[in-house]
Amino acid sequence: MEVKRDILWRVYLCFLGIVLLSVAVLGRALYIQNAEGSYWRSKSDSLHTRIINLDADRGTIYSADGNMLSTSIPFFNIYIDFGAEGLQEKKGKRFRDNLDSLSISLAQLFQDRSSQEYRQLLQTGFRKKDRYFQLKKGISFQEYKKLRDFPLVRQGRNKSGFIAEVRSRRLNPYGLLANRTIGLARENAQNVGLERTYDSLLKGESGKKLVRFISGGVAVPVEGYEVEPENGKDLVTTIDVNIQDIAENALLKMMIENEAEHGTCIVMEVATGKVKAIANLGKKSAGEYWEDLNYAIRASEPGSTFKLATLLAVLEDNKAHIGTHVNLENGVWKVNGRTVFDSERHKRTDVTIQQAFELSSNVGMAKLAINYYAGNPMQYISHLRRLRLHEGSGIDLVGETRPIVKTPKSKTWSATSLPWMSFGYEVLVSPLQTLMLYNAVANNGKMMKPYLVQEIRQGAEVVRTHEPEVMVEKICSDATLRQLKTCLEGVVVNGTAKSLSTPYYGIAGKTGTALVANGNHGYSDHIYQSSFAGYFPADKPEYSCIVVIRNKPHAVKYYGGAVAGPVFREIADKLFAMLSQKLPAATAMGPGIDSSAFFYAGESGEVRKVFEVLKVPYRDSAVDKRWVTVASTTDHKTELAALKVTKKEMPALKGMGLKDALYILEDLKVKVIVKGRGKVVRQSIEPGSPVPVNSRVEIELN
Repeated sequence: MEVKRDILWRVYLCFLGIVLLSVAVLGRALYIQNAEGSYWRSKSDSLHTRIINLDADRGTIYSADGNMLSTSIPFFNIYIDFGAEGLQEKKGKRFRDNLDSLSISLAQLFQDRSSQEYRQLLQTGFRKKDRYFQLKKGISFQEYKKLRDFPLVRQGRNKSGFIAEVRSRRLNPYGLLANRTIGLARENAQNVGLERTYDSLLKGESGKKLVRFISGGVAVPVEGYEVEPENGKDLVTTIDVNIQDIAENALLKMMIENEAEHGTCIVMEVATGKVKAIANLGKKSAGEYWEDLNYAIRASEPGSTFKLATLLAVLEDNKAHIGTHVNLENGVWKVNGRTVFDSERHKRTDVTIQQAFELSSNVGMAKLAINYYAGNPMQYISHLRRLRLHEGSGIDLVGETRPIVKTPKSKTWSATSLPWMSFGYEVLVSPLQTLMLYNAVANNGKMMKPYLVQEIRQGAEVVRTHEPEVMVEKICSDATLRQLKTCLEGVVVNGTAKSLSTPYYGIAGKTGTALVANGNHGYSDHIYQSSFAGYFPADKPEYSCIVVIRNKPHAVKYYGGAVAGPVFREIADKLFAMLSQKLPAATAMGPGIDSSAFFYAGESGEVRKVFEVLKVPYRDSAVDKRWVTVASTTDHKTELAALKVTKKEMPALKGMGLKDALYILEDLKVKVIVKGRGKVVRQSIEPGSPVPVNSRVEIELN
């Protein structure tokens, strides 16, 4: 018994020792975690390094006339590290001493909370020792610069805990104008338009930086271990802002009037293939229109504008000439078990091919296809291929849909495929492809590749230039070309587009009215696609243009000449007026004197830095103001003067660069229309005037 008791006593003693040791270990662990946790975490932070990426500035997209179409504007997300040593030392004395003045400053700057609400918000974050407390998201550069001088914040990150996360957002100063073509650069979604096509050039190359983390998780750069980012390249497009504005507004006006579903309009420079305007409008659920999809490069059944390709094939193969007669059968003809109808009813029978084209007769084109190509459809299709209608346009835009031109080997080929293709059905091509054909006729048979970007720049240096490219040297013989031009001009003088005729200049073109399917409803909803393609002036073509509009079901007005034609005519009238105003080279005025050569405006810190680097002496009367003017005084000295900038009235923008002007106007919540390039020389709202929210402000640069 004594031995047993002795053994049990020893076991109990060991057990008790283990329990006491466990309690001690657990207690020490809790003490380290709660009482000394921040100290040891900061020690851990200081023991490791990391390579972080340095974002490059994304390039800017310009119009052909130097207007900024898409650029990046910085914004800032503000966080607070309430666990920072500077805030927590001496039981938070620094935080408490600055709390009231900081709350008042925040309330005055952002005007979204009272100073008392900001005080409570900051106290809550401080009590929780939140290491990444979100104070404000998406503040502008001007707001951030003011914030840096606030109480507590100006003491630096280690003492204040304030963290600024720099981001950038893409800004399209012209809003709707060519929005889908220019595109969007988005973080959480796929880019579109030029932003996507040229993304690798625009985004530049990210840099690398080695940082070491010190107490409080603060990252400190390691000397000698940094690769600077290479900023993105700028794009200079072929788009002319004035022509784009004309096209967009003309299209929008007709879309609203006819309650159309969607539409597109393209204006191309005949000699070069430069796309000067490309408008795409779709109807949203609420009824307004927006650039939702790029309809210009989406293939669909073109309708009667395709008849030009059929006419070209017949003439080029010497099957007939435009004076050859064809029977239109009063606009109704049965072929291979199906009936062909002319969309505009008539009682015509014996007419010439030219008259059939001017009347836009489906029966006339179908008869030409059957009479001359029924035995050898590939002879007809070979012409379509030489016109590159079976291939994409090759334009520098991602997202072009694939065209479809059937052959007898296609699974869907039938006995009626050939006649229906002759007037634009059972074939899919995009409006841009159709325009390329009409542009080639206007360009004396030379088919040009359409393009949107003419220069790629790195700063002031031109890195690459895109020259006009010929896709087909000659689409047909000169004899065929003369007959095609005669027919296209005849459509406007005598045919379905005679309402577009004007005594001031000639128009050549073709109307199109196609019945299109509406999903599972088929053709029962009577949805028509109205189109007009052509060029002007007819005798010396400068521009080609196509307008395609998909109308609502059972629209009262749907013929191409009545819907798409007026849009074409409005664009042509305004562009012809612009062409008429061009002075001959001999009388053109030379460059004038730059009236703002000795007057500039901008952000004071940047201006002073430039003067210091260049060692330019100056007189500074701006004190501590953020925005200044730089002017030449009467004694030929350079002087900095304060520029008044508030959120309640329009500031004087003269002499500013575009980015500085946009920074300021962004705070005023106005819509900015920009013209020209260089420095601001004119503004639509006078300095000192009140500025209502969502006002339209035009600034002109020179």
